[in-house]
Amino acid sequence: MKEIILVKYGEMALKGLNKKTFEDMLVKNIKRRIKPLGRFQLTSAQSTTYIEPLDDDIDLEEVVDRVGKIFGIAALCRACVCEKDFEDITAKSMDYLDDILSRAKTFKVTAKRADKAFPMKSPEICMELGGKLLEKFSHLKVDVKEPEVTVTVEIRDTNAYVHAENIKGAGGLPVGSSGKALLLLSGGIDSPVAGWMMAKRGIHIAAIHYVSPPYTSDRAQLKVEQLCQKLTPYCGGIAFYCVPFTEIQEAIKDNCPEEFFTIIMRRLMMEIAQRIAAKDNCLALITGESVGQVASQTMAAMACTDAVCRIPVLRPCVGMDKTEIIEIARKIDTFETSIQPYEDCCTVFTPRHPKVRPQLADIEKAQNSFDFEPLIEKAVAGTEMKTFNVED
Repeated sequence: MKEIILVKYGEMALKGLNKKTFEDMLVKNIKRRIKPLGRFQLTSAQSTTYIEPLDDDIDLEEVVDRVGKIFGIAALCRACVCEKDFEDITAKSMDYLDDILSRAKTFKVTAKRADKAFPMKSPEICMELGGKLLEKFSHLKVDVKEPEVTVTVEIRDTNAYVHAENIKGAGGLPVGSSGKALLLLSGGIDSPVAGWMMAKRGIHIAAIHYVSPPYTSDRAQLKVEQLCQKLTPYCGGIAFYCVPFTEIQEAIKDNCPEEFFTIIMRRLMMEIAQRIAAKDNCLALITGESVGQVASQTMAAMACTDAVCRIPVLRPCVGMDKTEIIEIARKIDTFETSIQPYEDCCTVFTPRHPKVRPQLADIEKAQNSFDFEPLIEKAVAGTEMKTFNVED
């Protein structure tokens, strides 16, 4: 019995004349993600992509798991391929659904007749197939409101398809359809979530991290690299930039008022990130900031940080509380890595009494008291890059 995977579009289906562009990008992302699992044929029609395995030994469960993490997909399911003939649909449905219906107590049948030339209308398909299934699975009862199993028959252009489980997809838009942005990845809980959220909006993510040896350890950098790897099933390949930041932080400590340490540090991080972003064709920066979470994330502090930015700064977590952010972090499997006790450079030289309502003029005066430009250029020149790809 031939089995395929049906991939249903969500937001993409509402696109207009450029829908084909989004569709092509989604298909490309799917092909890249499942290529290590075997040979497949992918076709698209009626806001659905059909994934047909060409090898007998392909693990469809693994295919479903991988495809379910790809942005741009509203739902997906494994389905039995039938001829557009009611007798064939009935016979294959009984065989294909035997295991799930044998264990269920209630069910219902729904039908979607995209091919209006099919001789039976949707209500007739539901009634007739439901009756045939009740004959074989006599223990079942029909429940049209809250059934344990919903059997769906789809009559499409070339074939009919039968399935009994719709799996929720990742939603959003295909990665790459909204351009590229650079994520400031600290190693905490928030920034990986921010990267995931913007990838869901179709943005291809690159990441930048700042290290300050000997104040930060190799384990802290390794933790951030592990977070990059955990994001790749959702975000695709990630270019990771590691910036040496020790000299800049020591210069801040030696030349700037302590209460401004954190804000000046973040302004210099943004300046470096913008220069890296320009080299990698990134159109925006992404941070995990949430209003009021810490002293450097008050509205006044963020305004001082943004004053040095020449490209947009995207803050998808800005209105979320910690509980909401942690919930997503657990969902995408970054939480346990993020809470590993290895300090990042943001905790180096933390002021005892940071300014929570800084004035831009005061910040600029403090920062301009020392020429940071040579150190910025040195940090950019010393940045190392590596690429993380989806694990095969």
